[in-house]
Amino acid sequence: MYSRYLHGVVRRFSERRQSFGTFFLRNRPELQLICRLLEQKSSGSEANIAVLACSKGAEVYSIVWAIRSERPDLKLRLHALDISEEILNFAAGGVYSLAEVEAGTPKNGECLASSATVNWNTSRDQIAPMFERMTPLEIKSMFDVEGSEAMAKPWLKEGIHWLRGDAGDQQLISTIGPQDFVVANRFLCHMRPSAAEKCLRNIAHLVKPGGYLFVSGIDLDVRTKVALDMGWKPVTELIREIHDGDASIRRGWPLEYWGLEPFDDRRPDWQTRYACVFQIGEAPCKTEEAANLESAVG
Repeated sequence: MYSRYLHGVVRRFSERRQSFGTFFLRNRPELQLICRLLEQKSSGSEANIAVLACSKGAEVYSIVWAIRSERPDLKLRLHALDISEEILNFAAGGVYSLAEVEAGTPKNGECLASSATVNWNTSRDQIAPMFERMTPLEIKSMFDVEGSEAMAKPWLKEGIHWLRGDAGDQQLISTIGPQDFVVANRFLCHMRPSAAEKCLRNIAHLVKPGGYLFVSGIDLDVRTKVALDMGWKPVTELIREIHDGDASIRRGWPLEYWGLEPFDDRRPDWQTRYACVFQIGEAPCKTEEAANLESAVG
């Protein structure tokens, strides 16, 4: 109880700012759930996914790698969106440094492709190396390594559309269209509650009926309020594993505003409060003819 009070004070008075810090394979249970939910998709069908505030691209490439490793039969169409054009270009390039260097300021005149700038962009805002949570075998599977640089494999970059934009833009739906999955992780916590709530309500409109919203890294009071107001269905599969799946966020509680409180299933609202994944609305019912056809094809 004392820690909850302390964390509330920290959230109220801390200065919040966005960060480009991230990790590859940051939350493995979350990736596992994405693949499980895609089991509903028939072979050869299309999966539309939007990753908002994609930062350096680690989450984007991790999601694509996980899906294509499990479901190479799916036609994956992924929109990766960030408000920073500079970091978006770096992410789209897909070249990262394996060297553990301090993030300094790049020298004047250095081009984006230079080793010094790759090192700088890879390390900026990192509290630990981006590759820290990967095994050597996973790095080899995802990247072509030359010296101290890792380049995303060509098949990993296929189907990704990099887009500069604001997750709070109400016109975003007209740009990318309705999505099967929308991933809005670890950036809403850096907004003040009122702004985060407004943005989250807008993001929900990107999810097609029956689709899924992944939203971790947010003030839990804000997420709970919006989920209850909008009638979202919490996905309870792997709920505890996903909640605890990012050790860096859990370690930040209660002294960091972005820290995540311990899982407490004694709360009456625990399923909504601790779910990081929600189903939005209901999928349209299939006609009998369409259901029979799908059954025959299957």
